[in-house]
Amino acid sequence: MRVTKHEHACLRLERDGKTIIIDPGSFTLPLTDVKNLVAIVLTHEHPDHWTPDHLDRLTALAPKVPIFAPAGVAAAAPGYDITVVAPGDTVTVDPFTLVFYGGRHAVIHESIPVIDNVGVLVNDDFYYPGDSYAVPKGAEVRLLAAPVGAPWLKIGEAMDFVLAVKPRRAFGTHDMTLSRAGLQMGRARLKWAAEQHGGEFLELDPGAAVDL
Repeated sequence: MRVTKHEHACLRLERDGKTIIIDPGSFTLPLTDVKNLVAIVLTHEHPDHWTPDHLDRLTALAPKVPIFAPAGVAAAAPGYDITVVAPGDTVTVDPFTLVFYGGRHAVIHESIPVIDNVGVLVNDDFYYPGDSYAVPKGAEVRLLAAPVGAPWLKIGEAMDFVLAVKPRRAFGTHDMTLSRAGLQMGRARLKWAAEQHGGEFLELDPGAAVDL
C-alpha cells in the first residue's frame, strides 16, 4: 500500500490500482488525478477536513463512491450520501479494510462544542486519528499519520500520542497552520517520540509518499 500526503490533513491510499481519499479539506489543493476511487473517508465535519467542492469533484470522477464519516458529518452535509460509521465499526472496500476508533474531536476550548470524530486504521497497517489522540488499542501500527499542529494541539500531548501508539514509522500531518519553523520544531518532537520505541520518523511534504 502506498500512502501519499497532500496538503494539511488530506491523505491518499493506493493498493492494487485502487484509491481511498481521506479528509480533503479547505487547505488541500484540488485532487484532479485520482484513479479508481473506491472510498472517501471524512473524520469529522470541520472544513479543513472536507469541503463540498472536493466532494463534488471526487464524486464526479467516481459517481457511486461510498463516503464514510461519523454522524456529525452526515448532519453537516445533507446533500451527500454519507454512510455513517462509529468507533468499533469495520468496513471492507476491496482491497481495503477500515476499522474506526475514537468518537470525539479533541477539545479546542470549553466554549466550543466537542463534535464527532473517528480515527481510521487501514489494513491493520496505517492509522490516522483525525483530530484526536484516539489510540487504536491492540493494533501494531506500521505507519502513523500524527497531527503536528492545530488549535487543539499541545505538542507534549501529540508526543504522548505517538509514544502510546508505538508505530514503526510515523510522519506529521495537520500542519498547514504552522510556519516552516514551527513545523520543523513539531516534527523534531514527534521524531523523538517515535524513536523511543525504535520507530522512525519521516518528513513528508505535500506530494511525498511512503510504501508499506
